[in-house]
Amino acid sequence: VQLQASGGGLVQAGGSLRLSCAASGRTFSRQTIGWFRQAPGKEREFVAAIFRSGSNTYYADSVKGRFTISLNNAKNTVSLLMNSLRPEDTAVYYCAADPSIILSALRTPQSYGYWGQGTQVTVSS
Repeated sequence: VQLQASGGGLVQAGGSLRLSCAASGRTFSRQTIGWFRQAPGKEREFVAAIFRSGSNTYYADSVKGRFTISLNNAKNTVSLLMNSLRPEDTAVYYCAADPSIILSALRTPQSYGYWGQGTQVTVSS
C-alpha cells in the first residue's frame, strides 16, 4: 500500500489543521493506521492510531483531547484533526499502516511496514 500524507502548514498557536493520509494500491480495511511525528533532533514519536480499521482509537497523552483521528472508508483516507495547536506540536507528521500489528505494539514506529512521505506542521507562538 502506498500512503500520501497532506495538509500540513504554518499555523499560529491555538489554531487548527487537518492532516489527511490517502492510501492507494490497497484499502485501509483491517489495517492499523497510525500518525507519528518527528521534530528536529528528536526520535519519531507516536501521536494517534486506529486499531485494525475499527472504532478503537488511541492517542499520545500529549495530544489527547486536542487531536482526533478518523477513518473514511469510502474515500480510503485517514484524517488527523488537530485543534488547540501548540509550538511543541511542530514536527514532520507521518502516517503509517500495517495489517499485522498487535494492540500492545501500535505505539511503536517499528511495528508499521508502510509509511507516507511526511508533511510539515509548524506552529508559531
